[in-house]
Amino acid sequence: QVQLVESGGSLVQPGGSLRLSCAASGKRLDPYTIAWHRQAPGNQRELVAEIYGGMMPSYVDAVKGRFTIDRDNNKNIFSLQMNNLKPEDTGVYYCLAYLGSSIYWGQGTQVTVSS
Repeated sequence: QVQLVESGGSLVQPGGSLRLSCAASGKRLDPYTIAWHRQAPGNQRELVAEIYGGMMPSYVDAVKGRFTIDRDNNKNIFSLQMNNLKPEDTGVYYCLAYLGSSIYWGQGTQVTVSS
């Protein structure tokens, strides 16, 4: 059974940076698309960024130029570098891996951007 465990969430001031990590166990996820989603209070979960194999990553417009998604297939660890954070980036961030009908979610990590 695949397990994804996120870490790195915290309280940070506007303009600050955080690096989220997602450690996968149970299976190598090389062929899987890796994505980060977030859910703000009262809102639906939304896609933030995703990356598949050697293809260019994609980002939602709100985070372009500020967030960077990366993957280390050898270590089975995936990351989301978040710079110049804004209050609207606040939410629970989830790591997701999917391939066809196989979908795995992490439990989420809280990011709060506030002064």
